[in-house]
Amino acid sequence: MTLKNWEIRLENYIKRINGVDDPAHDHLHFKRVSDLAMTLGTKIGANLWIVLPSAWLHDLVTVPKNDPNRSQASRLSAKAARKLLEEWQYPAEFLDGICHCIEAHSFSAGIEPTTIEAQVVQDADRLDGLGAIGVARCFATAGIIKRPFYDVEDPFCRQRPPDDGVYTVDHFYKKLFVVAQSLKTEPGKHEGQRRLKVMKEYLAHLELELGSADGIINAKPSVPPNQGLHEAFE
Repeated sequence: MTLKNWEIRLENYIKRINGVDDPAHDHLHFKRVSDLAMTLGTKIGANLWIVLPSAWLHDLVTVPKNDPNRSQASRLSAKAARKLLEEWQYPAEFLDGICHCIEAHSFSAGIEPTTIEAQVVQDADRLDGLGAIGVARCFATAGIIKRPFYDVEDPFCRQRPPDDGVYTVDHFYKKLFVVAQSLKTEPGKHEGQRRLKVMKEYLAHLELELGSADGIINAKPSVPPNQGLHEAFE
């Protein structure tokens, strides 16, 4: 089978087993991660026979964000992916590399990626948590676990440490901005900075909208048109 044939098989499998209960980890999340990983991998010369199945199967076993066993999800996914790929008779010489990619992709697992393929898959998954799609996924998860959007008294964590176990906006400060600085590949870092800017601009707009109605209606731009609102966060 060609790599394209394997891609079709992997995507069909994920479509079949993945429901719509969690839109932050639906079939489209896997596809975006796969597309990003293949793009990054091609740019830096990674082995795409390792990258492709790793990206499609990276979240094969899902554990809720607020589950105490969350940090075990990537190891469980790697084990399940190996079993599946062995049953499919995927080239055995790639299996160890695939398992490492899957284990190391997770932020909560804290496993350092030691191959360029693992760096690619980790970057691809983390990029999907950033930018406009990252904001959408963050609030989708908040709805699933019934977590309020923000702290009324201090929405942007200026006078308190962020606690994303309680408030959704805190997740930007607790994890997402940290993730944006953890990207490994050069093309990943470049795209990460673009997505970081999008998130900071979103928070600037949110802060404006959380002001009084009169303040919103009469507000004048704090920065010239088309200039990034993220500068207020620098």
